[in-house]
Parts: sequence; C-alpha cells; structure tokens
Amino acid sequence: MEENYEIVDIAKRAEDSIKKKFHKKLFSRFTKAIKEYELIQPNDKIAVCISGGKDSFLMAKLFQELKRHNKIPFEIIFLVMDPGYKEENRQLIESNAKALNIPVEIFETDIFDSVLNIEKSPCYICARMRRGHLYHRAKDLGCNKIALGHHYDDVIETIVMGMLYGGQMQTMMPKLKSANFEGMELIRPMYLIREEHVKAWRDYCGLKFLQCACKFTEHQAKGDAGKRLKVKELIRKLESEDAGIEQNIFRSVENVSLKTVIAYKDKDDVRHRFTDDY
Repeated sequence: MEENYEIVDIAKRAEDSIKKKFHKKLFSRFTKAIKEYELIQPNDKIAVCISGGKDSFLMAKLFQELKRHNKIPFEIIFLVMDPGYKEENRQLIESNAKALNIPVEIFETDIFDSVLNIEKSPCYICARMRRGHLYHRAKDLGCNKIALGHHYDDVIETIVMGMLYGGQMQTMMPKLKSANFEGMELIRPMYLIREEHVKAWRDYCGLKFLQCACKFTEHQAKGDAGKRLKVKELIRKLESEDAGIEQNIFRSVENVSLKTVIAYKDKDDVRHRFTDDY
C-alpha cells in the first residue's frame, strides 16, 4: 500500500512541477515549438516514443499535460521499443512509467545484437534502425506521426558535429516527412527545451532514468558517441567564455545567406554552385 502512495506522489510531483515550478522552462517552450513549427494538426494520432531516458519521459508528461488542455483534438500512444535491453534496464523503464503514470505499450526488437559488430558509425545505424522500427509499429497502430525527445542542446550539437566531422552544414529538423513510410512524419516538440532544465526536472522529481544502454557504449564512449561528447564539452567551454555562443549556433541555420555559400543542395537534393549563375 505504501508503494501505491509513493507512485501517486511521484506522478503528482512531476505533473505539478510542469504546471508550476518548471512551467516557463518546460511546458511553455514545448507549446511554443508546437505552434512555431506547426507540429500537431487536428485529429493527429501521435506515437510518443519513450527510449527510457529523461528526455523522452519528460516529453511523455508534457504531452499528457497538453492533452488535458484539449485545445487541439489529437490522440497519443506511449510507445516503448525494447531493442535488446538487459533485464534491469527494461525493469527501470517499466517502473518509471508506472511511477509517472504513463501507460506504455512495449514491443521488442533485436537491434542491439544487429549493430554490435558494426565498426563504422554504429550509433548512427542504430538510430536509423530504431526509427524504422518505430515508424513501422506506429503505423500499424494507426498513427500518422512519431514524436522523439531531442532537445535544443541536441540540435546545436548536431549542427557543430556536421561541420567538424561531416564537412556539411545541416541541422536536426523540428519535423520531417518519412521517405520510407508514406503518410508518416517525425516531430520533435522538445526542440526549444534546454537539457539543463530537463535535468533540473529529473532531479526535482527524484527519478533515475536510463542512460544509453546498448552493448556498444556501456563499456566505453567512442565513435559517434565519443564525438558528440567532445562537441558537447567544446560548446560548453565556448559558452562559458563568450555567452551567446549556443544561441548563435542555433540561429546560424535560420540565417543562411545563399549569396555567400559556395555550394548547396536544394530540396530535391540537387547540388548548386555559386558559379552556376555568377
């Protein structure tokens, strides 16, 4: 009986904090991204994808709060994919979902085993495979969108990683139509939320969430994961020395001047050079 009281208290604390203590930093920025990037349309059915980490669990609670306001008629399903977690990691996800009063639907895949022996860009390939499975499952459930919990810091890190390690200027888009699943779309409603505020909410609620739990990264950070960590530390260092760096990185992909770009690809992936009409 004590356990039931504890679970109710955790869920209530999490929900009340979104309404009050963290309303401006979390819920307001959540709804701002939805409005600014037109992420939700009437009668959407959205699969809110929960990986087990702090970001996706917070996203699920934000969606529940949005649903209570009921300004836009839409449906949500809380979808968890088990890509091959150890038993204790699976149990952590289930216990957090219960504590936070999130009714999750779990399905299983063998993605971790599939990418274990891949040496080049395993994190990228794993992410692509996860997304494909999520699209497939969501579509089977009648959804037309999947929601992922990427936040503001993920966005600016992706921009810098693309430049330093990919030799290209790109960003993580707030929404994206699926090329392989007709009628399906990916949305990122956490797009304007800072990671530090997600961590503050997590700590306030007294919860422990899953870190990246794949077999490739549980022993050491290297490859894609190691690069992202380096970039995260680089951005943090630059911001500490010159306030505004993070915001400028984010804004840089909103202020691209094609007149000063050597070459670019259009929406059809056709490459253009400045010499074409010089």
